[in-house]
Amino acid sequence: MELTPSLVDSRAREYRKEEPLYAVEREQLETLPAAFASGEYGRRDAAWVVRWYYRRFLGAYPDRDRRDAEERFWSNDFEAVRDAIAGAVGATDAADGIDPLTDLEAVDVPVASAFLMFVDPEEFVVVGPREWAALREAGELARDYPDPPSVSEYETYLERCRSLAGRLECDLWTLYRALWRLSK
Repeated sequence: MELTPSLVDSRAREYRKEEPLYAVEREQLETLPAAFASGEYGRRDAAWVVRWYYRRFLGAYPDRDRRDAEERFWSNDFEAVRDAIAGAVGATDAADGIDPLTDLEAVDVPVASAFLMFVDPEEFVVVGPREWAALREAGELARDYPDPPSVSEYETYLERCRSLAGRLECDLWTLYRALWRLSK
């Protein structure tokens, strides 16, 4: 499969029409970056990112594991959550953003990448097995999804996504939506 502008555009439009979480995702991408940057958010806003990461799989992710991650995230002291998000907001690169987030319970590199996407969707995109598999199938990544990816593996994925977004003349959110649909 070759990733082309028309393929990415059509799959991103398909995502908008078919994926049940699209409207809430779009709303959160419009509001959370400013809320995280200003510190004007609550515990539920931060927990929403963790819930979204797992629930976007719509039952394909083991329910027990999803609930465990959500509950463990709620066990974090809220000031620690605020400090981690502030660290991500002030980060100069992916590694600096991921580092404080992964100090939190239930936040590994993939979940941290979701936080980064909702901190700055113009610079970051979430990583998961579906997005990775679509890039692998397109010949854009050499190896199978590392479960979970390391920080350096996320950086490789992110750079590949940024490069593709530039070449395909789309933003990272559009590329994400296309990759999600291509992986079905």
